[in-house]
Amino acid sequence: MAFDPRYTGRAFTQVGSRPIRADGIDKVTGRARYGADFNMAGQLVGRILRSPHAHAIIRSIDTSRAKSLAGVKAVITAADLPDLTDGDGFLYDVLDNCLARTKVLYDGHAVAAVAALDARTARQALKLIDVEYELLPHVTDVDEAMEDSAPLVSDTMFTEGLEQKPTTPSNIIRRVIHGHGDVTAGFAEADVILERSFRTEQTHQGYIEPHACVANFNPDGTADLWVCTQGHFVYRQHCAKLLGIDASKLRVTPSEIGGGFGGKTHVWTEPVALALSREAGRPVKLVMTREEVFRASGPTSSTSIDVRIGARMDGTITASEATLRYSSGAYAGEWADYGSMTAFACYKLDNVTTVGYDVLVNRPKTAAYRAPSAPMAAFAVESTMDEVAKTIGMDVMAFRIKNAAQEGTRSSYGPVFGPIGLGATLDAAQNHPHMKAPLGANQGRGVACAFWFNGGGQTCVDLNIGMDGTVSLALGTVDVGGSRASLSLVAAEELGIDYAQVHAVVADTSSIGYNDMTDGSRGTFSSSMATISAARNAIETMRERAAKMWDIPIDDVAWEGGHAIAMGKQHGNLGKLSLKEIAAQSGKTGGPIAGHSEIVADGAGVSFATHLCDIEVDPETGRSQILRYTVIQDAGRAVHPTYVEGQYQGGAAQGIGWALNEEYVYGKDGRLQNAGFLDYRIPVCSDLPMIDTQIIEIPNPNHPYGVRGVGENPIVAPLAAIGNAVANATGVRMTHIPMSPPRILAALDGQHGGATVP
Repeated sequence: MAFDPRYTGRAFTQVGSRPIRADGIDKVTGRARYGADFNMAGQLVGRILRSPHAHAIIRSIDTSRAKSLAGVKAVITAADLPDLTDGDGFLYDVLDNCLARTKVLYDGHAVAAVAALDARTARQALKLIDVEYELLPHVTDVDEAMEDSAPLVSDTMFTEGLEQKPTTPSNIIRRVIHGHGDVTAGFAEADVILERSFRTEQTHQGYIEPHACVANFNPDGTADLWVCTQGHFVYRQHCAKLLGIDASKLRVTPSEIGGGFGGKTHVWTEPVALALSREAGRPVKLVMTREEVFRASGPTSSTSIDVRIGARMDGTITASEATLRYSSGAYAGEWADYGSMTAFACYKLDNVTTVGYDVLVNRPKTAAYRAPSAPMAAFAVESTMDEVAKTIGMDVMAFRIKNAAQEGTRSSYGPVFGPIGLGATLDAAQNHPHMKAPLGANQGRGVACAFWFNGGGQTCVDLNIGMDGTVSLALGTVDVGGSRASLSLVAAEELGIDYAQVHAVVADTSSIGYNDMTDGSRGTFSSSMATISAARNAIETMRERAAKMWDIPIDDVAWEGGHAIAMGKQHGNLGKLSLKEIAAQSGKTGGPIAGHSEIVADGAGVSFATHLCDIEVDPETGRSQILRYTVIQDAGRAVHPTYVEGQYQGGAAQGIGWALNEEYVYGKDGRLQNAGFLDYRIPVCSDLPMIDTQIIEIPNPNHPYGVRGVGENPIVAPLAAIGNAVANATGVRMTHIPMSPPRILAALDGQHGGATVP
């Protein structure tokens, strides 16, 4: 049966309900198995030696003393993980990040690894490895790294995207440009032009579970990897390539995941664990410490952003432009592209230009963090939007409503929007009780809009119907936010059965076809589309079986409400057959009943939101307290509203921490000074209000149920909403994130201004 992904406006019985997630009991009782919970007989303990320098040449590594230590079974360096990347620059960077080749590029860069009988012996072995370094100048600030006099992180990096191909290396990886119209002419039409500069510091995803894996290289050349990951198929591809084996010989099993938010989309230590296992001939378990997570896994970018907006006195924006500079860590990334595309996506603009720069610095390789790059861009743009509105004497909500993108708007990054929900979220915010609540002394309210693309990609699903009428749903997308429950609802909806009859599992790489990474808010969107397709395939088989059981043509059999129904007056006495009845006879009518689907899920619907924030700022200490926070976002169709609301709240909570406290602090020596939760302060319960949510549903026309991804958008607006609230509470515009008490207090005292307070 041909699969039609278009939205049909059908009514739902299962989708939209709020059942308990099947994995919840195991998680709250401690029975769920995370990355560090897996063990194999005879496994060794792996540990990694990391550089104490921000930038240095590795002159020599002597591992002889470590190898001779009793209980040590393997010691490896980059020489034991040779370059097999065949000129693939991305994979070479992954390889070099796993074990430094010739230079260490940041504090925490891996240089050697050991496998020993126990953790104590492994730690002792690391101390016996002698590394001779030649120190080099370093740079950790994104603006300083762009200067001609800055130390080069890589002497093989030549800036891409320039009019002329450069002849000298640079820390600038690439330049990207997006936009349309004529900004010069647009600014000439403006009555008011405001230009502002902003900075955001580097932050970490802060997932509770550190990176962990168990690797076992078998004597026959096959290997197994148990790992916490957002994408086990991608891990298989990368690890197999770096180890020089066929991908089919490496089986990767994903564990439960204790948070990822984009940080577990990259390979960090897994190839090292596999290489240690190959060397030792035994399984190796490798778990990062929290300090290692901060020093050597992927945080988000630090940024420096300039925004310029022109508007008429009637509130019409005539031109907008931004220059965005994103640190990429020590390896090439594409973060500025995302920031440049999302910066002005919430607005209908005739004249807009964004220029983005990705920049190398001596910091760890940057990774995605929930709508990567968009929160920084939104902070800069939405803060300036507030100032423009106030300068022309217009209400900030009315200003946004007047200029909001809508269906038919050409986006700032190119495509024309179809049905979108920004206007609906603004209207809901305007009418929300939060907007009408009174404010007291030293309190302010802020508003900000948010945008994220969402993604689709390669997806595969298996659906098997047992003879007892239960349904097993095998997925290849890792469950990072309750997607197994949501996809079980989708399968139940399509088959016409109860949610309790469906059990979803995330299968390993040897048990199901290839699936892309669970990122880009694609998990529920893409896998639900594949689940619907697989269920419809199974329904076709059940119609055939019912026709066989009744001995009537299949064209006379319909499927409704979980039953095969005989159509036509001539079959009036046949009644109907339930899924369970058909499954019970499957052994006599042709064998097991299953549905399978492999798709490239196109047509992901973009996502918009509006956030409201009330804050109180103590003028004597600079301390801020969030009083009330509301997230209003278009979900397209909320498959499981409880988990949609949870995504809204989780993103807002992380954004609150980013806006007010979280940041990487590097010393003049280029070393990270706050590599732990004691000094890197994420929000705790006492820092957070009850976060209100409102789900808007503007169906995505390219999905059978209207689904849009929801997981990333909620973190985009908080930085700006909180910044606008602080400005309204204090009368001072903060332009440097995080808005920590010292920065706010210094700004209130008139010291240095809000943008550059250390």
